[in-house]
Amino acid sequence: MSNILKTIDLFAGIGGIRLGFQQYGCINVFSSEYDPDAQKMYLENFGEQPHGDITQIDPHNIPEHDILLAGFPCQPFSIIGNKQGFADTRGNLFFNIEAILRNKKPYAFLLENVKQLKTHDNGNTFRIIQEKLRALGYFIHHSILNALDFGLPQKRERIFIVGFKENIQFDFPIPLHKRKSLAEILENDDCVDSKLFASEHIAQKRQDKLKMPAFYPSIWHENKGGNISVLPYSCALRAGGSYNYLLVNGYRRPSSREMLRLQGFPDDFKIVVSYTALRRLTGNSVAVPVISAIAHQMLNAIQHKKLPSCHQQLLFGNM
Repeated sequence: MSNILKTIDLFAGIGGIRLGFQQYGCINVFSSEYDPDAQKMYLENFGEQPHGDITQIDPHNIPEHDILLAGFPCQPFSIIGNKQGFADTRGNLFFNIEAILRNKKPYAFLLENVKQLKTHDNGNTFRIIQEKLRALGYFIHHSILNALDFGLPQKRERIFIVGFKENIQFDFPIPLHKRKSLAEILENDDCVDSKLFASEHIAQKRQDKLKMPAFYPSIWHENKGGNISVLPYSCALRAGGSYNYLLVNGYRRPSSREMLRLQGFPDDFKIVVSYTALRRLTGNSVAVPVISAIAHQMLNAIQHKKLPSCHQQLLFGNM
């Protein structure tokens, strides 16, 4: 491998995973995303039109690369969805990743999904995924990481699966246990579109349900049971959450820029789609600082290849 590593960005969304690796000098040589709004954002910010439906792309036509990146669809495994897993057509998209890994044989990969992937179907789904990846000759590492621990005021727990063609030493990043405050994320109310302010009825309804003292700045979260939490951070952005699922200070929805900030995108990241579209796209995106931290660890492991100690191999084997 050369010093400059090549990546491909599958199920690319608006490019959050690519962004995390690009910060360390990786060159992306291929991207795939079928959502038209995501494609617009990707083209505007990376100057590259992603290829469309991955199921229609022949793996032979994908360029050679060193690291495969994929935040494959999470709805089949999500606690919010119906948790059908591989019974859901979208769940089968994992097998497209498998086909590309088999054909192109990149040295490493990073996969991202909801944490429920690990326990779906009593762990059988995750077991099958690991078996498939190991059968291709990859040594597997996995961990659940929370964006709250990597600088962002958003509670977003996701599972990350890392694989290498060699059994080299790799450690997931250590949580920072510090984060930006909401004051650093939130825009002034005067700069926010008036359409994002909840009706007096909704705001009062939230106040009436409140069972704890309010404080500011805060984000008010309504769970599936209708209970209201007032938090110094945001709960996970969700593509399918109700419009009033999260309310800044109890009376308005997060702005487009605030949602991007909550995922760790820089302020120069351009917005070229509607609020409704961006709300969906950010809900499906990734926490960029978490990806950056993993990228740093992966690239460091590749650059300074070390075999795990005999003691570690006896303890953990091919994790």
